Amino acid sequence: MSLTSTDRTPAACAAADFDGWMQAQLLRVEDALSRWVPADAPAGLGAAMRYSVLDGGKRLRPLLVLAAAEAVDGHAEAALRAACAVELIHAYSLVHDDMPCMDNDVMRRGKPTVHVKFGEAVAMLTGDAMQALAFEVLTPEGEVVPPALQATLCRLLSRASGCEGMAGGQAIDLASVGRMLDETELRDMHRRKTGALLRASVQMGAACGRTDGPAWDALSDYGWSLGLAFQVVDDILDVTQASETLGKTAGKDADNGKPTYVSVLGLDAARRYAGQLREQAHQALARSGLADVRRLAALADKVVDRQS
Repeated sequence: MSLTSTDRTPAACAAADFDGWMQAQLLRVEDALSRWVPADAPAGLGAAMRYSVLDGGKRLRPLLVLAAAEAVDGHAEAALRAACAVELIHAYSLVHDDMPCMDNDVMRRGKPTVHVKFGEAVAMLTGDAMQALAFEVLTPEGEVVPPALQATLCRLLSRASGCEGMAGGQAIDLASVGRMLDETELRDMHRRKTGALLRASVQMGAACGRTDGPAWDALSDYGWSLGLAFQVVDDILDVTQASETLGKTAGKDADNGKPTYVSVLGLDAARRYAGQLREQAHQALARSGLADVRRLAALADKVVDRQS
């Protein structure tokens, strides 16, 4: 049954507009990744790299880059490269996190993890190669992307990926197995492990345009709130959804004695906290002074309302 004009409420129109935008951006990112991730890397490395990053995942980080870049009327080529670079870093981190020396997981995105399919040595090299490729994508030759912008994007991504961000958070996570963290310690761990890269995705998009101090600060605050909300919801889904829905092994954190927002706060309180973080993200966008932040707002809602 087709919708009449009276059925097209403002909310329905906004949702349809966002869905159309999202699908168009996902196709752009998938096409670019397919072009930039080499199939001919030696000794099967290219096949493992493509297996780990193509045709799977939510692509939340690239969408945040592109939505933030649009909100500041940013450099389109730089934004696309930043979107792909941050997804390459995310994919490399998943390959390494899934290995037996880390989380020892056998399923990711509904299929065998890279070390299960290709072996541990190839998995290690796959992550290494994708980390390097991320910075190669950000630094094209010539004047495709201004050199100063290349440097800014590399700085933001490297800081979010290293000891101040994702790697530092993973180190805390591994050191926390079997012991209870308080909420402050848990927040610090997840701001590094998950939040830093999500915040950097927003900042990289914003860096592609002209962003004044108040707008930059507001978008950064939005990124922090959204990044933490993502992890809170992840912890909730880990105990409320089946592995088939999640595309990865459910309940693994509890089985491994890892602290989560559910174990620290309880399920109902964790759900309330996710809602509070969503509201903080929306408030940050309202402070930005930017003319159109609807897509960033929709992404915050998508993070909290997701079921997988």
